Amino acid sequence: MAKDVIVACDFPSAEDCFRFLDCFSQEKPFVKIGMELYYAEGPDIVREIKQRGHKIFLDLKLHDIPNTVRKAMRVLSRLDVDIVNLHATGGSNMMKAALDGLTRADGSRPLLIAVTQLTSTDQSLMESELLIKKPLDEVVMAYAQNASASGLDGVVCSPLEASRVHEVCGESFFTVTPGVRFADGDAGDQKRVTTPAKARELGADFIVVGRPITQAEDPVAAYRKCIEEFLG
Repeated sequence: MAKDVIVACDFPSAEDCFRFLDCFSQEKPFVKIGMELYYAEGPDIVREIKQRGHKIFLDLKLHDIPNTVRKAMRVLSRLDVDIVNLHATGGSNMMKAALDGLTRADGSRPLLIAVTQLTSTDQSLMESELLIKKPLDEVVMAYAQNASASGLDGVVCSPLEASRVHEVCGESFFTVTPGVRFADGDAGDQKRVTTPAKARELGADFIVVGRPITQAEDPVAAYRKCIEEFLG
């Protein structure tokens, strides 16, 4: 799958989401459907957006015992999405079970990726609340290696970690990187952030951009600016 900008459609309703998507008359952005929109509207929102011609990253971050995740992924495999994810902290048995559940009878499946550490997490939080004393970069790389060894296609990580993930897991193991803001933008609740242009330099395969596009005065112009900075 070619590098791309994924727009985080973090809206509270289908009406809000389609109002945003209707701004685009020429492009069909790759979109992320996260927990807010999915929980509000259910699987029908996925089907409707797919029917409109968009690629979809279904960002539900599954994390449970292996059998539960296997069965949940079996359900999600019936939706025609392009990428789904889970938390790497669930461990290799959970990741392998997810892959098994996601794979259809004909052998096809969406791409499966693992969240390493959220971009709202920094070293201080990880040590004080998660009780993980290892350096953040080392933890992310260990999670990425576990995901790769479990047969997954890539990870969600900070753009600052993308290049290192490729070093330890190979160039074909792709990176999806939230925490991207324009140079003059507000970082919000993100801790490990960078710009689209810098994410490209750091080797990110996909960047996920939400508020800088969805809350822009001109969302289409903001999207095009992001595409230009990231893809060149």
